[in-house]
Amino acid sequence: MKKYKVLGLMSGTSLDGLDLAYCHLWQSNGNWEFSIENTRDVHYTEKMRDYLKNAIHLSEENHDQLHKDYGVWLGEQAKSFIEEHNLQVDFIASHGHTSHHRPEDGFTFQLGDGQLLADTSEKQVVCDFRSKDVSLGGQGAPLVPIGDRLLFHDYDFCLNLGGISNISFDKNGESIAYDIGMANMPLNYVTQKMGLAYDEGGKLARSGRVDKPLARKLNQLEYYKLPYPKSTGYELFTEQIVPLIENSGASHINLLHTFIHHNCEQIAIEVHKHATKPRSKLFVAGGGALNHFFMDTLQEKLGASIDIIILSKTLIAFKEALVFALMGVLRLEDKVNVLSSVTGATEDSCSGEVFFPENN
Repeated sequence: MKKYKVLGLMSGTSLDGLDLAYCHLWQSNGNWEFSIENTRDVHYTEKMRDYLKNAIHLSEENHDQLHKDYGVWLGEQAKSFIEEHNLQVDFIASHGHTSHHRPEDGFTFQLGDGQLLADTSEKQVVCDFRSKDVSLGGQGAPLVPIGDRLLFHDYDFCLNLGGISNISFDKNGESIAYDIGMANMPLNYVTQKMGLAYDEGGKLARSGRVDKPLARKLNQLEYYKLPYPKSTGYELFTEQIVPLIENSGASHINLLHTFIHHNCEQIAIEVHKHATKPRSKLFVAGGGALNHFFMDTLQEKLGASIDIIILSKTLIAFKEALVFALMGVLRLEDKVNVLSSVTGATEDSCSGEVFFPENN
């Protein structure tokens, strides 16, 4: 059976940097197997972080230039990584960085020009995994559930805690997944006000207390009342959550504490709503899994009937890059890689645009 050697690239809404994961993927007895062979986490400079964060406000011309510049930068990072480790790479699967996500308007955009990425890296590229689903009436998100179904089927729930929290699980033989709400995005927003990139291990948050007026307003957000399939992004954060932070009189420490309690309450509500066993396993990945206070609070809210499973730090950090590598493989095999039961599209799809380096 063919073993694919793929470099997965992922940049998430938490804006902490670019994840590169060199993965081997193959099928054994009808099941997909994987290994993560090499990884790199490239932290964004403050200038690039601001550039990407504010991309939503750029003019069409400047946004297009960022799309091209970021595509070249991704190619440079990929080429450097490949050469340093002398990797044999079949192709690159790139998520890009989401600048706009308005599926209700039929629009989503991931920065990182695929052709320039291919030209710069000198490798075949598969990218733009969300647009086709949105054109089919879907949310274009979340996409990771195809990986949860094919690679992590031993768990009852798969929870990812990046900038946003999303969950996936099977219900009556069908994959269900959706964005629950925020995760690290508000936490990082607050720590950056404190001059810190993030709250290591949740130590600062642990020392705070819940600000009840803020917690009440967060719990009343309309997004939580929407039925799935649903997805959210930077727009919700800037339009609804940032004003709540800015108008709150809470200290930075109490803001961190409150957001973790709020996030965990909303996650627990969704897990309990769909748990069908006396005891269920919840697999957690994403940066939030490294926040010990987040995990302690989540276990407290979930109670004894739900066991939190955290695997290796590599898998925590690079699971999404791995899944996009898998999605690239499925795209090249012309197999379904986006599930309509998850996104709400009219049909399953095989999504992703393919680019070949023009200088080869």
